[in-house]
Amino acid sequence: MRLLHTADWHLGRIFNKQYLTEDQRHILNQLEDYLQQTPPDVLVIAGDIYDRSIPPEEAINLLDTFLSKVVLQLKIPTILVGGNHDGQQRMSFGSKLMEDAGLYVVGSISSDPVQICLHDEHGPVYFYPIPYATPFGCRDLFSDEEIKTHHDGMEKLIAEVKEVHPSKKRSVLITHAFVAGGETSESERLLGVGGATDVSPGLFKEFDYVALGHLHRPQQAGSEFIRYSGSLLKYSFSETDHQKGMTLVTLNRDGFVEAKQISFTPLRDVRKIEGKFVDLLESGRMYPSDDYLQITLLDKGAILDPMPRLREFYPNVLEVRRKIHTDPDQRQLLNEQRDFKSRSVEDLFADFFQQVTDESLSDDQEKAFAAVVNTDSSHAGGSECDH
Repeated sequence: MRLLHTADWHLGRIFNKQYLTEDQRHILNQLEDYLQQTPPDVLVIAGDIYDRSIPPEEAINLLDTFLSKVVLQLKIPTILVGGNHDGQQRMSFGSKLMEDAGLYVVGSISSDPVQICLHDEHGPVYFYPIPYATPFGCRDLFSDEEIKTHHDGMEKLIAEVKEVHPSKKRSVLITHAFVAGGETSESERLLGVGGATDVSPGLFKEFDYVALGHLHRPQQAGSEFIRYSGSLLKYSFSETDHQKGMTLVTLNRDGFVEAKQISFTPLRDVRKIEGKFVDLLESGRMYPSDDYLQITLLDKGAILDPMPRLREFYPNVLEVRRKIHTDPDQRQLLNEQRDFKSRSVEDLFADFFQQVTDESLSDDQEKAFAAVVNTDSSHAGGSECDH
């Protein structure tokens, strides 16, 4: 059996005030082309289909168009689970009606495991979708006060799966969770605080494959058969080195054989670049780019309105930063000077100037700044005396 594993689409995502619907449509068109040319036996989407619980209309239409083509025209069975970003109850609406068409949507957890049986030439493969589950939700569902962490909740849900799974038959778990040891990104929403969010990969050892969602970097989680497919696109500048895609998994009569990552080609990449302002403008004139960019300027002096001027050649600049020039001695000095209230305005400004420009204030600059401060202080002092 060949199953295609994807997750973390985040349809309706806004990246630094930029709507990504066009970029997401571009990727889903690639996915649709792949499914048409090389149809798998099943498509699995492991949570965070939408970016928020009440998605915008264009995100709903995008998913509807994609699923209609894949399920109704290509006849590829498709299984979706709810993630921590999804409105899980809303996702589940009409799920029973859609099963006959080959679309299985499991939005929220249940004490009765959902079991989906598909067949290949070697017999049945049982799929168990478990949506994102909070400790509180599991504790309430099972009336078990001993469930205090995400691990406890997942352990209980998997125990219920084991109760119904036929002995010695192949099984695939689809879930949305943070498995201990996974590498995170800035664009992922925290599931909680500290180790209470972790789920041990040891819980999954009896499955033939575990299709995970939540972490945005494609990676395995403890074992080769436990994997995150990664997100549809790069959703933060911490992901510039990620290669986004989907995972093609092969099972034989004995279970897991291999997992192969298939890359996407984005409409626009997400990149970080740096340089001096004039050099970046010149480079942009020669090689303009519509990628989503974070630009770090290396200039030491003031620059007037850098963002609109850069966007003449880089229309999708989302962040412009200034390089902070500090050496280890300066950082130590700054750490020792935490009590700002006890220091003069002149000293604070001198530190700021040194940090930004990597140069000390000259005598003339110190005098000029002191004159401004003293002038403002004298006006303020006169007002107080008048009262």
